[in-house]
Amino acid sequence: MKRIMIICLLTLLAASVVFVGCKQEKKARTFGYTCIQMNNPFFAILEQTIREEVEKNGDRLITFDPDLDIQKQISQIEDLISRKIDAIFLNPIDWEEIRPALVSLNQAKIPVINFASEVRDIDLAAVYVGSDNWNAGYICGIDMVKRFPNGGPIAVLDAPTTRSIRDRIDGFNEAIAGKGFTVVFLRDAKDDFTTALRHAEEMLKSNPEVLAIMGGNDPIALAALAVCKAANRTDILIYGVDGSPLAKAAIAEGGQFVGTGAQSPIAIAKESAAIAYKILNKKAYDKKVTVRTFMINQENIAEYNTDGWQ
Repeated sequence: MKRIMIICLLTLLAASVVFVGCKQEKKARTFGYTCIQMNNPFFAILEQTIREEVEKNGDRLITFDPDLDIQKQISQIEDLISRKIDAIFLNPIDWEEIRPALVSLNQAKIPVINFASEVRDIDLAAVYVGSDNWNAGYICGIDMVKRFPNGGPIAVLDAPTTRSIRDRIDGFNEAIAGKGFTVVFLRDAKDDFTTALRHAEEMLKSNPEVLAIMGGNDPIALAALAVCKAANRTDILIYGVDGSPLAKAAIAEGGQFVGTGAQSPIAIAKESAAIAYKILNKKAYDKKVTVRTFMINQENIAEYNTDGWQ
């Protein structure tokens, strides 16, 4: 009888252990990721870092590349909603036209971690994580003023539907205001290397007198650099924003690419992932997180690794 009771107790104990184990088993979460385009190195390293943060928790990241097509981005987000994702990391192609997708995500109760470039309807996002883009443009303008104390004709290649680039150009314009500069060539490069190439070629033909070019990001600036080099116009100074490995390598050469307003996609990614988990675990978090930006130019380039991101 005593032996039977011991066996029963052991059986009950084993059953309770199994029950507790099942109760504590964590359900894997699924996240979505969408950005302007994945062939931009900034967004590639950002996605890679978020993926690492998500997968080390045993969760999954589904990535879509809309490749600068806002309607495609909205359609892909609807696809992610149908897959019942737990949260989405979202960088909009167009900060205004993304609204229908934001509304759908809110209706599905899917938290939006808006990163790198703010959406206009920021109340439809759970959080925004991004660089101090205004400062990134401002410090480029300050550097340009130092190099050209008398001002002169300049070109600007921007991308106004991308909020982050709008902010950079606003900061840049603030820095050069009243310093004798005239923007004689302004074009929408659409955050695209190929489009920037075309506009830079047009600029050299229509306004060969420009002293410097301000690019809304490093890919745009690098496109301008390629065109200027091909035309043997190494006298035109070039600025970008990102602090990308290719831009830093160009600065290290000591040529006409003289500065970039640097940011850290790795820091943005880690902050975004950390806040996503805070939201899902119902913990307190900041609604807006700003990651610092800083100047990398020929004076301090030796302090930075040109093979990777900071």
